[in-house]
Amino acid sequence: MSSPDDRGLGGLRGFLWNDRERRPRAPWRLGLALLALVAGGVGGVLAASGLVALAPSTAGATLTALVTVAARTLQIAGFVAGVLAAAWLVDRRELSDLGLDRSAAWWADLGFGLALGVALPGLVFAVELAAGFLRVTGTVVTRADPTLAVGPGVAPAVALALTLVYFVGVGVFEELLFRGYLLTNVAEGLAGWRGIGLGGAFAGATVVSSLAFGVGHGLNPNVTVLALVNIALFGGLFAASYLLTGRIAAAIGLHVTWNFSIASVFGFPVSGFTTPVTVVAVEQSGPSLLTGGSFGPEGGLVALGALVVGFGALAGWVQWREGGLRWRESVARPLLRGGPDDGVDAAPDDPDTAESATE
Repeated sequence: MSSPDDRGLGGLRGFLWNDRERRPRAPWRLGLALLALVAGGVGGVLAASGLVALAPSTAGATLTALVTVAARTLQIAGFVAGVLAAAWLVDRRELSDLGLDRSAAWWADLGFGLALGVALPGLVFAVELAAGFLRVTGTVVTRADPTLAVGPGVAPAVALALTLVYFVGVGVFEELLFRGYLLTNVAEGLAGWRGIGLGGAFAGATVVSSLAFGVGHGLNPNVTVLALVNIALFGGLFAASYLLTGRIAAAIGLHVTWNFSIASVFGFPVSGFTTPVTVVAVEQSGPSLLTGGSFGPEGGLVALGALVVGFGALAGWVQWREGGLRWRESVARPLLRGGPDDGVDAAPDDPDTAESATE
């Protein structure tokens, strides 16, 4: 028979630790992941600073641009390493638990996302051009860019390539963090907790991850409330692609080419920033409420039309590839590393359930 002290210690252990899954419970995993993310970011910053320090002071414009973008990419790589370390060491996850794998289906989803990320900005451009909200002022235009420090002295092809590399890093990191890691953990933590089913868990996880994605852009230049709402809604599209396929490939592809196409193909700002070169330079004159103004299309109502088209295209793609639309239970029931499938049905992340099991 357990003593009161034993029951108290067992209750505390059950509150912090899931014995069946051999890892902390979801809230504590998220807290430890934040520490790992910060540590990875610090490591990335230090590595980037070392790279910049090694660059010769007499470097020309092209070498300076290469070093700068490499340094920014190292910073992003540090954050990616932090997320992966948290997933591996704290969560006991395989890469597949984060929506990553090397299957043919993964690469097909990536190709779809890359194509959609070009098509949707093209739609925004066409609508605004037809409405008289913009005019084309030039082609293959370079411009000073404080974000990437790629100046007009760099060849346009090189500037485009460096910009794409940077956006690949951003897209991979943000999708891995907000969808692969955060959405997965929240869905897993909610499913089976207090009687919440998979549908409710996925809805809650989508809301949490999308809101976090929107808030994460809150310090961007020229940001507005509408911009944050739109970005959160786009986070819902990214989340849907993960939940319908069990893979974050489509979200990564869409994220990368949306950013690149908006800013470096069609000449708009992207999330308040401009890039060092654009294939088409434009001058906007339409109402900011519709176009997003200096924040870019993500801050306007026209982008919501593209979002609706994006949801339709995603549904059509999944219907064609998968033979139907259904939520992938694997998102909330991962195969944990080094053990059997300790899914939410076997071990709901509920401290009350765990406490009764320890007595």
